[in-house]
Amino acid sequence: MGEIVLANVLGEVGMPAAVEALRAGRSALDAIAAGIAPVEADARVRHVGRGGDPNLLGVMECDAAVVDGTGCRAGAVGAVRGILHVHALARRVMEELPHVFLVGEGAERFAAECGFEREELLTEEAGRRYRRWAREHAPADLAGAPLAPLSWPTAHPGGARDTTVFLAVDAGRRIAAGSSTSGWAYKYPGRLGDSPVVGAGLYAHDRWGACACTHTGEMTIRAGTAVSVIRSLSRGATLEEAVGEALDDLRALTGGYLGPVVIHALDRGGRVHVVSTPGAEEHDSYWLWSAASGGIERHRAERVQG
Repeated sequence: MGEIVLANVLGEVGMPAAVEALRAGRSALDAIAAGIAPVEADARVRHVGRGGDPNLLGVMECDAAVVDGTGCRAGAVGAVRGILHVHALARRVMEELPHVFLVGEGAERFAAECGFEREELLTEEAGRRYRRWAREHAPADLAGAPLAPLSWPTAHPGGARDTTVFLAVDAGRRIAAGSSTSGWAYKYPGRLGDSPVVGAGLYAHDRWGACACTHTGEMTIRAGTAVSVIRSLSRGATLEEAVGEALDDLRALTGGYLGPVVIHALDRGGRVHVVSTPGAEEHDSYWLWSAASGGIERHRAERVQG
């Protein structure tokens, strides 16, 4: 198996940098970091970093994670305000702290210690969208109103709650997974999806492969989707079988909010399998580069029943 980079559709702007990192002999972790950073900085990408949508109170909160398949080391941050490159911050958590997961003020304090600059992530366009939504759905005194009833109007299949995910394999056959997101548009403050939850939204293991999910993180958290794919591979399942078993777990969920999910997976043999359930059609394609093919290609995910 040669070098590989797989990214979901939102990763387009970062694919060239990720590929160049692998071509230069850098690690899978470095390739993912190189790929995610441009996505976080691009205001045209609605669901990630600058240009993403705020929470119900109009505040940007971003989440990210990284998993190193060598030893399954991981770092994650959630509900981080004012920091653009949260994936880089998650990697610093993995490399410099005895912890895996920092959230809120603690993550922001650590970012300051690491020299990350604070900046405003809410763009004028995203602010206009939010104010228009608030006028239509929220009371005038939003800050003092109960927010729980307002979270359900945002829970529709076409709502903005995507993520950028990258999976990579380097020349040393090391495998890694990474994610970054601004989360569910107009979410309840403090809401975390699966993107920063290791084992739910992403997982990697050098012996078996890697997996990352997008869209309805509430479901993949409940099912432990990403790690379940890797566990199935470890028991001898094919990649298609492993993803199919994870889909069966998602289909078995009842109650709570249920919505579309896209699963991106690769195995240590270099095989790739991406599936999407109904409702994710707008974002159910992905980008793939391998040393064997030499070009960055866009592919359509396999559409399956929810």
